[in-house]
Amino acid sequence: MEGKLFLGQYLICVILLLGQLHGYKSCIEKERKALLELKAFLIPLNAGEWNDNVLSWTNDTKSDCCQWMGVECNRKSGRITNIAFGIGFIIENPLLNLSLLHPFEDVRSLDLSSSRSCEDCGFSGLFDDVEGYKSLSRLRNLEILDLSSHRFNNSIFPFLNAATSLTTLFLTYNNMHSPFLVKEFKDLTNLEHLDLRGNRFNGSIPTQDYNSLRRFRKLEILDLSDNLFNSRIFPFLNSATSLKSLSLWGNNMGGPFPAKELRDLTNLELLDLSRNRFNGSIPVRALFALRKLKALDLSDNEFSSSVELQGKFAKTKPLSGTCPWKNMEELKLSNNKLAGQFPLCLTSLTGLRVLDLSSNQLTGNVPSALANLESLEYLSLFGNNFEGFFSLGLLANLSKLKVLRLDSQSNSLEVEFETSWKPKFQLVVIALRSCNLEKVPHFLLHQKDLHHVDLSDNQIHGNFPSWLLENNTKLEVLLLQNNSFTSFQLPKSAHNLLFLNVSVNKFNHLFLQNFGWILPHLVCVNLAYNGFQGNLPSSLDNMKSIEFLDLSHNRFHGKLPRRFLKGCYNLTILKLSHNKLSGEVFPEAANFTRLWVMSMDNNLFTGNIGKGFRSLPSLNVLDISNNKLTGVIPSWIGERQGLFALQLSNNMLEGEIPTSLFNISYLQLLDLSSNRLSGDIPPHVSSIYHGAVLLLQNNNLSGVIPDTLLLNVIVLDLRNNRLSGNLPEFINTQNISILLLRGNNFTGQIPHQFCSLSNIQLLDLSNNKFNGSIPSCLSNTSFGLRKGDDSYRYDVPSRFGTAKDPVYFESLLMIDEFNMVNETNSQTKIEFATKHRYDAYMGGNLKLLFGMDLSENELSGEIPVELGGLVELKALNLSHNNLSGVILESFSGLKNVESLDLSFNRLQGPIPLQLTDMISLAVFNVSYNNLSGIVPQGRQFNTFETQSYFGNPLLCGKSIDISCASNNFHPTDNGVEADESTVDMESFYWSFVAAYVTILLGILASLSFDSPWSRAWFYIVDAFVLKVRNMLWQNTAGTKCSYVLVSLSSPSVVVLLKPPALFHKTRT
Repeated sequence: MEGKLFLGQYLICVILLLGQLHGYKSCIEKERKALLELKAFLIPLNAGEWNDNVLSWTNDTKSDCCQWMGVECNRKSGRITNIAFGIGFIIENPLLNLSLLHPFEDVRSLDLSSSRSCEDCGFSGLFDDVEGYKSLSRLRNLEILDLSSHRFNNSIFPFLNAATSLTTLFLTYNNMHSPFLVKEFKDLTNLEHLDLRGNRFNGSIPTQDYNSLRRFRKLEILDLSDNLFNSRIFPFLNSATSLKSLSLWGNNMGGPFPAKELRDLTNLELLDLSRNRFNGSIPVRALFALRKLKALDLSDNEFSSSVELQGKFAKTKPLSGTCPWKNMEELKLSNNKLAGQFPLCLTSLTGLRVLDLSSNQLTGNVPSALANLESLEYLSLFGNNFEGFFSLGLLANLSKLKVLRLDSQSNSLEVEFETSWKPKFQLVVIALRSCNLEKVPHFLLHQKDLHHVDLSDNQIHGNFPSWLLENNTKLEVLLLQNNSFTSFQLPKSAHNLLFLNVSVNKFNHLFLQNFGWILPHLVCVNLAYNGFQGNLPSSLDNMKSIEFLDLSHNRFHGKLPRRFLKGCYNLTILKLSHNKLSGEVFPEAANFTRLWVMSMDNNLFTGNIGKGFRSLPSLNVLDISNNKLTGVIPSWIGERQGLFALQLSNNMLEGEIPTSLFNISYLQLLDLSSNRLSGDIPPHVSSIYHGAVLLLQNNNLSGVIPDTLLLNVIVLDLRNNRLSGNLPEFINTQNISILLLRGNNFTGQIPHQFCSLSNIQLLDLSNNKFNGSIPSCLSNTSFGLRKGDDSYRYDVPSRFGTAKDPVYFESLLMIDEFNMVNETNSQTKIEFATKHRYDAYMGGNLKLLFGMDLSENELSGEIPVELGGLVELKALNLSHNNLSGVILESFSGLKNVESLDLSFNRLQGPIPLQLTDMISLAVFNVSYNNLSGIVPQGRQFNTFETQSYFGNPLLCGKSIDISCASNNFHPTDNGVEADESTVDMESFYWSFVAAYVTILLGILASLSFDSPWSRAWFYIVDAFVLKVRNMLWQNTAGTKCSYVLVSLSSPSVVVLLKPPALFHKTRT
């Protein structure tokens, strides 16, 4: 009986299939040829990879075009209804000939969108030599048209206006750059969905067009996001009363929430105003008119205080009680400045499915009333300052919960859970960061559907929870960084995990050799800042999908495996720095054709720079600094035109710098410092990237600075070389922000072009042979005065996003996905002398340092009074020069100076009392000058020791323990002219020399006369000579000595000595 029933069902299926096949028709020949014409038109214009759609269109008469990829046909008529071209990169911005579309008379949907990954690619316009603007009217059934991601401007609107049958139009990410003129669409009254995102529409809507949207009575979805509209667009939008969805995210809107302007849009179900600049409180009552609202996104704005209600007396109070949004299902208020406690009103929205309050400034306890939201599927309270205790057991009844994100920026929240607790929900995502967890929550043992687990930044200790992998076969992301795990274990069988981060833990043992076999599908791995030991396992080759691998800051040792990561063709970032790896580094060709970043610094690599680097065509960042590499820098490195950063510092490289390095088009950081490089700096370096950082310090470079070197660099460090000559009179002074030339042999005067250094931050010309005076126009330099100009960057970032971004939750507003973006910074480290020591600065500290060092030169003349206007300086060093004059009172304006060194000069006069206004001063040195008067007291000057004033004998005061009560010291009047209150040092030197010569001649003249005291003098001298002779004889007894002629003090006494004869004196 059952067999007959099965046979009957089988016969029915066959009959139905034959019926369908009988009614099916293949594509029309005219349309097949039209598709091939389109292919012939498009293929030559494409510079990138097409998808498989157009490539599958073959010129074969037996090939049914209805079976081609991207093509759909009506089964009965055989006519094409849908076409998706899959256009890649259209180069040279040609015009699209609409007449090529005319054969497709029944087409309903046309997808001509291009790839967004190329901003300058795509068609720039439309044309039709025959039909003109009416061309699209030929396509009478066209309902959906997608022209996204081209270079179209507003000239295409007359063509589009002819397609009156359109219900859906996508014009996203084109090149409009114009006001939004809705009259250009006046005939498209059938539109239901209009998407104009990313066109940079700007300006305001004319008042006469405020009601123009009324004609679009069917319009339900309008997306004007990612443009340049301001808040004055709302009166225009208020007339589109049929709208159900309005998206305006990413515009230029600000001010209070536009509640009144939106009150007529009573049919709205979705409102997205995220990524704007709205501020103030969120007036919930004012939104009462939007009763049908189901989804509201106000994230990424500047809403402050707390969510508030507006009462009938125009007063506000903290949001509590019952919210008016009865239909609300999704609410996103993340990334604002909402403060205060959790708004309890929200806990009354029992229909709420999505609640995102992340990245605000909410404080207090996480309310237990969250248990009322039984429909909740997504809850994110990340990035707030919640405190106190929160029991996860309060969420036990939220049976639909899929995503839970909770943390505390202040690290004051303690999440509790009972060991025996077994929740009703099955989570897909759980993130409990900075929740003071000491162990992995026990309830996770009962979770079997986890895709994403983030327990980072806690205090969890013990073994790595391999059971999470065993219990959750769909687990893709596991983030456990910044904890105290001590033992790294893996499950016994292979797992499909994609992302693993266990960096900054306390693993301190041999690394598992089977790592790559158990986790073969990993895309991103971060094991940095642990204590893993041993050789790098060969099983890493098995991770064929790996894109990001960070093994830095461990204790791996030995040579790289011969087949290291041989099969990992997708590898994009490789970080092996700060280990103890040795041997040659990639002596043979590597197969990392997609590698962007390679960091192998701070290891023990030896030998020459391997030829394997030559086979890395996509390399952006190469760091092999702080190793023991030898030999010369190969010139073929200049072939890597994609390099952003090349760091070879602190090795033992020799020879000259290859000229080819300066021909790398996009090189932003070149660090060859602390090697043994010699020769001249290549003369033709003008092609170096605009805004480059060039670090060549601590080498043996000689010659002069090429005239073109200073054209494009923002940081130039040539310290401690053997460069000489005058500084070039460079033309472009707008870029340089850090110029360090210390410890060379530069001569001549400081060029006046330095006065135009509009972005200078650090200037170090010390320890050279510069002469002349300090240019007074140096006060025109910036040294931090232009804080708003952040046009330069010292770090070269390389951003990397993975190809796989798992999506875990989707809704009207929410697309919750994990996108692991890794940014590798090639940081610039700069040394600068402040407070009598050299310190290294990088990152944010470097951007806050402003200093000038002209010490150890031959500068003369007076200190320009204008230097007192450099109010942002943190360090000023003019020591070890020949500067004269007085210490400037204008230095009191240097409120931010922390170190001022004027020592070893020829400065005169008093120390101005006004310098006590320098409230930031920590180091002050005026030693070894000719200063006089009383040392100031008060504020910072009470902290300086006597060493700050050494070598100034005419100074007195409590600070140096010299009383000013003596007649030798008189209080100086700062109001007296400088030449009246200082010592004439030139007269002092001449009078001292004359007195010395007079006294010496007097003594010699008196000795020429015979007198009792002169004879006593000669007796003393002779006794001294005799004593010396006896000592010499005892030391040379038994040796053959020659005659010695001794002339005594008396010019008339000569003694001829022949040892061992006795001394005798003959007097004439």
